[in-house]
Amino acid sequence: MEAALAEELGEIAQQSPTLKVHNQVPGGVHCSGDLYDAYRVNLHSRIASRVLMRMAVIGYQNENDIYDLVLAQPWEDWFTYDHTIRVDVTAVKSPLKSLEFTTLKIKDAICDRFRDQFNKRPSVNTREPDMRIVGFLDARQFTIYLDTSGEALFKRGWREETGDAPLRENLAAGLLRVSGWKPGVPLFDPMCGSGTILCEAAQMVQGIPPGARRRFAFEAFNGFDPAPWQAMKAAIKPNPLPATPTIFGSDISGDMVAMARHNLRCAGVLFEVPLKQIEAQEVKAPTEQPGILLTNPPYGERIGVRGDSTLPEDELAVSFYSALGTTLKQRFAGWTVFLFTADLKLPRMLRLKEARKTPFFNGALECRLFRFDMVAGYNRREEAKPKTE
Repeated sequence: MEAALAEELGEIAQQSPTLKVHNQVPGGVHCSGDLYDAYRVNLHSRIASRVLMRMAVIGYQNENDIYDLVLAQPWEDWFTYDHTIRVDVTAVKSPLKSLEFTTLKIKDAICDRFRDQFNKRPSVNTREPDMRIVGFLDARQFTIYLDTSGEALFKRGWREETGDAPLRENLAAGLLRVSGWKPGVPLFDPMCGSGTILCEAAQMVQGIPPGARRRFAFEAFNGFDPAPWQAMKAAIKPNPLPATPTIFGSDISGDMVAMARHNLRCAGVLFEVPLKQIEAQEVKAPTEQPGILLTNPPYGERIGVRGDSTLPEDELAVSFYSALGTTLKQRFAGWTVFLFTADLKLPRMLRLKEARKTPFFNGALECRLFRFDMVAGYNRREEAKPKTE
């Protein structure tokens, strides 16, 4: 999602003369600015997972080089020995043998720095630390960061209920951006589950920033002044509520529809998002104006959960997707359909040719966002084809 994130950061940078967006790197985007810009990105970015502040970078040969660099950083400027810490290290092509040992050396360096100065050291708390320190190693360089976010940014602070396989909020936001959806364009999720895609879209329509309802690590930094942060939040101007619905959802499960409705309320959505309990292959276009259908269909066992368990799973999936493909062709002329799935055979099962496929990762799972352009007259062309026995 690096390109989508860079585009989003460019939009956030329009609110700030100091925030500059630089290069995309695997897994992230470099940008620079003052500390208030870190507040701003944490508040407004729907796609980022974390906003990390780079403390230092060095070429390294061994763990001692890493220890020395971390020991030299003025951690006491940012937090005290009363704060709890957690250290995470990721590596790509690093020659070092053990990431666990490297993590330990970083923790020791931070604790030794405090012990040398104050004769006290911060405690480690891996579950709910006050401060997260992140190390990144490649083949030659080591970079040390202080995390300004705290809990990962996809935790918006509103979600109370999820289904079996919920989509992360920032992934849903990335899918919305890559699909080209904008507030005002009709949006339909016919397999909405607990409603993550709908909640993200509805907050965008209403102008609710994703970080409006949660706390961040930077609020616990030494010398944090709450006034500019409160002013930044107070400057948010919500959009006028839409007079007619443009966001729609449905799901086969009544429990899921109820959960999606509850989550929309918790996310602060104040306008109507019509939700229906109906099987995906039975749905009709919710508006006359064509729009975007974006969904994360169930795959594997999830299709069988409420289906006929006596059928083999593959047969169930094939008949489900075959029926869904027919529905899309017959009832969604003019719509652009996006299906996000780990099942790369999906277009064949739908009997549709994708216009584009974008690779994504959902955790460790390699996925695709398939785009299908449902041209008007699609179905008539299909029917006009000569039949072969």
